[in-house]
Amino acid sequence: MKNKEIQELKNKSTPELEKLFRDYQEQLHGLKFDLAAGKVKNVTTLRVLRKNIARVLTFLHLREGSHNNLKS
Repeated sequence: MKNKEIQELKNKSTPELEKLFRDYQEQLHGLKFDLAAGKVKNVTTLRVLRKNIARVLTFLHLREGSHNNLKS
């Protein structure tokens, strides 16, 4: 993921990030089944997808943490 794409993630709203997270999870789930069936030739897509999921979760957790600081 390039810096530009990371910056776009940072600018997305929380509902957009949650939707993106669900979409990535569905893609990963499908790829895992395809891998087990022997349909996936390029296994690096799994790694890239897992990293993208981690990035989205990072931004979601950062926002959650910043909201908790405001409530205290």
